[in-house]
Amino acid sequence: MPPPPPYVEPVRIGPERYTTVARWYDLLSLEWPVYRTPRLVAIAALGLRPGDTVLDVGCGTGLNLAPLHDRIGPNGRVAGIDASAHMLAVARHRAGRHQWTRDTFLTADATRPPGGLPTWVDAAIATYALSLMPHWRAALDSMLARVRPGGRVAVVDLAAPPGPVVGPLAGLACRLGGSDPAARPAEELARRATDVVARDLRAGHVQVRVGTVQ
Repeated sequence: MPPPPPYVEPVRIGPERYTTVARWYDLLSLEWPVYRTPRLVAIAALGLRPGDTVLDVGCGTGLNLAPLHDRIGPNGRVAGIDASAHMLAVARHRAGRHQWTRDTFLTADATRPPGGLPTWVDAAIATYALSLMPHWRAALDSMLARVRPGGRVAVVDLAAPPGPVVGPLAGLACRLGGSDPAARPAEELARRATDVVARDLRAGHVQVRVGTVQ
């Protein structure tokens, strides 16, 4: 068995990093060739219904909006929070273009959600976001606290899978992107939820976990 690659500290990416890349993020993030399918798998497993309200933690440019609204319809609502005002500006523009007028977007630290969010939501989702946060467990706690009993929560995040080729490459990609592959917040959700749907995609590089809050 080859020796593990040397540990490389994650390159923590603050909100200011997205000031210049927000407009181009969707093209630069490998969304369509790599990361779109896990996002859709998670949203499908949420079991959303028309009119539901969904909390989107670390919503970024709003890449979850279209598949969420495909399920919650025009009377549903997405409440998105993100630390980057520039990423949220793109999300607001996306929502306005599609006339999702009930959606709200708030600049916030996910560990301390601001006023203006719904007291209760029917579901919550965090895609490729929690492992970017130094205090991701506190963010997950806040996320779970907003979901009504019996609601569903989805976490999609990155890992460095085992293997002499894929593992080191995936780990390096995570760290260069600011994600800590050792965090594994999706696995933490699975330990704290019931009726868990678990999928590992892209050779184990992407973890999808969706469960019910009691």
